[in-house]
Amino acid sequence: MEKHSEHAQHSHGYGVYILVWLALMALTGITVAVAGIDFGGITVATALLIASVKTYLVLIIFMHLRSEDITFKIFVGVALFFLLISFILLFSDYSFIIRN
Repeated sequence: MEKHSEHAQHSHGYGVYILVWLALMALTGITVAVAGIDFGGITVATALLIASVKTYLVLIIFMHLRSEDITFKIFVGVALFFLLISFILLFSDYSFIIRN
């Protein structure tokens, strides 16, 4: 019972959830707008940057990562680290194919 009362103390109000949802909708609109504009080589990087901001908002606010134990935070960090390595390897291979 003690764990439940501790978790309820860290929850956000509905206003925060609505603001974050509106921010996610705005960032999705910006992503769609960026996809329609030709920025050359930085179009994909811009879309990934916006997606990273959206991921951060979802992890911190909706998944309550800020109030989780350190062990869970480490697991999420390791997963994101391997995702980053996968993206680096993918785009290095992709850029090598385009140059040749």
